Amino acid sequence: MGPTRNPEARALERKPALPAAEPLSIALPDPFPLHGGGMLRGGRIAYESWGRLNADRSNAILLYTGLSPSAHAAASERDPNPGWWQRMIGPGLAIDTSRYFVVCINSLGSCFGSTGPASIDPATGERYRLTFPEVTVEDIARAGWEAVRALGITRLHTVMGPSLGGMTVLAFAALVPQGARRLVSISGSPAASPFAIALRSVQREAILRDPDWQGGHYDPEKPPRSGLRVARKLGTITYRSAAEWRQRFGRERIASNALRASPFAPRFAVEGYLEAQAERFVRVFDANCYLYLSTAMDRFDLAEHGGSYTAAFQGTDLEQVLVIGVESDMLYPIHEQAAIAEAFDQNGIPTRFARLPSLEGHDAFLVDIPRFDAEIRRFLA
Repeated sequence: MGPTRNPEARALERKPALPAAEPLSIALPDPFPLHGGGMLRGGRIAYESWGRLNADRSNAILLYTGLSPSAHAAASERDPNPGWWQRMIGPGLAIDTSRYFVVCINSLGSCFGSTGPASIDPATGERYRLTFPEVTVEDIARAGWEAVRALGITRLHTVMGPSLGGMTVLAFAALVPQGARRLVSISGSPAASPFAIALRSVQREAILRDPDWQGGHYDPEKPPRSGLRVARKLGTITYRSAAEWRQRFGRERIASNALRASPFAPRFAVEGYLEAQAERFVRVFDANCYLYLSTAMDRFDLAEHGGSYTAAFQGTDLEQVLVIGVESDMLYPIHEQAAIAEAFDQNGIPTRFARLPSLEGHDAFLVDIPRFDAEIRRFLA
């Protein structure tokens, strides 16, 4: 069976991309103390927003992203290009911008406008590279909170996020217990499993062993493309389920002139898909940022906040929580989202745990929109 694609998604991909607008940014408190020790000077957080803040500033939603996306979650007047959650954010959609003021941030340590290893260190005038301090999920959470505070928001209606963002909202609840009325954690984890850690260690090794990495001091025009390509391919394999790969690609073959040059050139459609994903990724993402954020995901452990997952949420002033997991997710298995829901529930917080039977694995929140639309629309109603 050949690849199956959503017609609307295909239509969005066919639209020619317009020049992307520079993201807005907000200065972090200077200095910005870091969870693991030390501090960051002159830090900034890139963000985009949709909708209008109401008079009492009570309708704000803060959206954290996964590892690789920018703050461009949906099209806007500033940037009409489709965003990574285009079918979820907008007037009348699940995250209804006629009702809510939505702020999406680019993670601290990333490379899409927020301060990270690829940014210029104001103290030296050179890129930080590996002199950038260690970033934790807690730092990403608090940087997002400082960003919305700078916008005049003292309590959020909802804080939400998928993947890395699904972990970040847990850190947010532990660090800012009165920061939001509601919380949505999607395909997150209270602590990375040995499988996820092992996977990301191999992804990082692929980058570190690329001769072009140059100990982190690579020329931006000559980054460690081979290592980053392999890292992205490994990640992409785990973002979907084996059943979805089988349904989408089967053993469909591709015609390749490259076979004349090498007997090991890609022969199957799934290989061509991985090549395309890797090529797209290396054009936009910085390798050092990948290393920093990947490591942050491995090191996060919610139990460090109080001694257990349940203790981490003691004193958290949340009115409602939605935890969404996908039964076919191999990267962050469904039992990890069940543990998150149980920790909230044991603190007496009304919690809905949605187990979605999607085939699309970890990336289902980007693909299986109707299921996520239904859950989030009902939660925000």
